[in-house]
Amino acid sequence: MQKSISRLLALLGLLMAFSLIAASCGNDDDSSADAPSNTATPSATADSGADAEATPIVLAQNGGTLQTVLDRGNVRCGSRDDVPGFALLNDAGEYEGFDIDMCRAVAAAIFGDADEVEIVPVTSAERFTALASGQFEVMNRNTTWTATRDGDEGANFLFTTYYDGQGIMVPASTGFTTLNDLEDANICVSTGTTTELNLTAVFQARQIPFNPVTFEGFDTLVPAYEEGQCEAMTADSSVLGVFKYEIEQDGGDDQHIMTELISKEPLGTVVRDGDTEWAQVVNWATMATVQAWEFGLDSSNIGSYSGTDPNILNFIGAGQDGDGFNPGLGLPDDFAVHVVEQVGNYEEIFNRYPQLGVLEGSVNDLWSNGGLMYVPPYR
Repeated sequence: MQKSISRLLALLGLLMAFSLIAASCGNDDDSSADAPSNTATPSATADSGADAEATPIVLAQNGGTLQTVLDRGNVRCGSRDDVPGFALLNDAGEYEGFDIDMCRAVAAAIFGDADEVEIVPVTSAERFTALASGQFEVMNRNTTWTATRDGDEGANFLFTTYYDGQGIMVPASTGFTTLNDLEDANICVSTGTTTELNLTAVFQARQIPFNPVTFEGFDTLVPAYEEGQCEAMTADSSVLGVFKYEIEQDGGDDQHIMTELISKEPLGTVVRDGDTEWAQVVNWATMATVQAWEFGLDSSNIGSYSGTDPNILNFIGAGQDGDGFNPGLGLPDDFAVHVVEQVGNYEEIFNRYPQLGVLEGSVNDLWSNGGLMYVPPYR
């Protein structure tokens, strides 16, 4: 009898030990897989370095940038003031251009008012520092998405709004048509840009000696080029097209843009790392301009849509049953209506600025037309 009782007690003890081990393993699984991703446990934060590092992201997601913007009553957008067609401070003291309209689209989505935006001009060299330090929440400034910027600058690159490539422009009278023609030439370039890095990399790789002449912005670079301080200037091909147009319209020398592109330049909207909620707000506000274009909706008809297409009904916030549709992005149900009515769809915005070139048939056309403009489904 005594032996039986001892064996029974031993067996019960062993079962209890296995139960404790199983419970311990189950808690590890729960904390990594089942617990909500936006919830941090105080004891876990104190004991775990990984959880502690995640805490700032949790705080940003649960009341960061979006709430700051809502409390202040406007969006601050970093841009520039010297490139016609993209971002220019006009004679009336107002900012205009493709990039400016993308800033206005964010304000329209959040506040229902595209004018609730403050443009903060910033130089190429200082833009990422200004973004990281909170001088503005959004940046639309001809900024190329690169691996280093994505990784080292604390920047989060969102939807690409303009696909471009770097080119080189020379006075047509020079007869220059290839990069080899620019041996030992002075080439005007903006400092602190991927443009400067690409120029150096390509010319060094081809063993073509040249002299870079750097400028902070196009307001000083273009006049220097026109005055003959450089035999050539380099920039994104879209920007070169803008200044070719401007120079020739003002009675200057005919210009030639070389056919060879020396880089890929995906340009788009940028926000700070670490705030998923804000990133999705800005991203969907921007993409709404493309989705409206694909649906055949523009500033003249989006507010009066009376059809039955369920995808469009979701997009304009009505929902298929008329009770509204909100996918949980942190935006009002009808944000897309405000964006398109006040700013336009992508095609309207692009064609508003003839300096940008021809949209139809370009890489910036809709995916269904052979271009690269393609957004996720809104459902």
